[in-house]
Amino acid sequence: MVFRFMTLERHIIDAERLHPEATGELSKLLSDLAIAIKVISLQVNKAGLVDILGMTGDKNVHGESVRKLDMFAHDMVFRAIDHGGHLCIMASEEEEDIIHIPTDFKIGKYVLLFDPMDGSSNIDVNISIGTIFSIYRRVSPDGTPGTMEDCLQQGLEQIAAGYVVYGSSTMLVYTTGHGVHGFTLDPALGEFILSHEDMQIPQKGKIYSINEGNHNYWDTGLKNYIKYLQDEDSKTERPYSSRYVGSMVADIHRTLIYGGIYMYPSDSKSPKGKLRLMYECNPMSFIVEAAGGRATNGQKRILEIQPENLHQRTPIFIGSKEDVLKVEEFINNSGKTNS
Repeated sequence: MVFRFMTLERHIIDAERLHPEATGELSKLLSDLAIAIKVISLQVNKAGLVDILGMTGDKNVHGESVRKLDMFAHDMVFRAIDHGGHLCIMASEEEEDIIHIPTDFKIGKYVLLFDPMDGSSNIDVNISIGTIFSIYRRVSPDGTPGTMEDCLQQGLEQIAAGYVVYGSSTMLVYTTGHGVHGFTLDPALGEFILSHEDMQIPQKGKIYSINEGNHNYWDTGLKNYIKYLQDEDSKTERPYSSRYVGSMVADIHRTLIYGGIYMYPSDSKSPKGKLRLMYECNPMSFIVEAAGGRATNGQKRILEIQPENLHQRTPIFIGSKEDVLKVEEFINNSGKTNS
């Protein structure tokens, strides 16, 4: 077997060479982001040895307790890319409002939305967590400070998206809409090396992922679908196995590789869903669709939802195309509508 030594930076540059109109700015932005991810990975791997576990004592915009690791990851991403001249605006799940680029730095043409630390409550028990990011082109005039309009674009307008899994190894998965590629961080080299080229999600899987503790709050169609997955039928390769980590990055990463479906529906407790459209659902949907999968809210394609605010929530059903189509069938037959 011949080992192909392809770093993340080289891969991005090679991809840009296929597009004569490319300026190299996107590759530089992604390279800056990769530096922040390496530093975050280092701190995650030292959790328990450094003072990065536990709470800060503050609450975020969602009313949730802020963990030290959340703020460390947020600050690291901001500090790594605010000065590069590639961005006009940023938005983070940890900040209530848009984040302006400091006035003494060059204003660029890209927009970055990010969830600095997905599943951070799992860090105290050494379970995989992650970072999610999404990149758009600005719609406001070049050279001016970015606006809320730049951030509130449909997921269809993303030009790049990715996630990072901090687990037994640190892995970065990204797409620019044409192919999904995974890179594993080699701690000895300090480089992300291509390990999963042109990732494709199976059209049908045998694993479902959902928080079944919320079963009593689900609508009838979803309850019927879960019962369908649990029934035995060799012709349709049922029953499915249930796997739920509680970290979206970890659950989606497994779904992307093995196939199946990840679900975080609306219910009577959270009628608009719980996950954030801009920071979690849009980038993950962009990646999964680029790998041949499907992502909807049960009624509508996630990437076609017009966002109304930075922290908008949505139900999501994402994964193998056949599995997502099947859950939509059950939901629609129940007469439930999602907003």
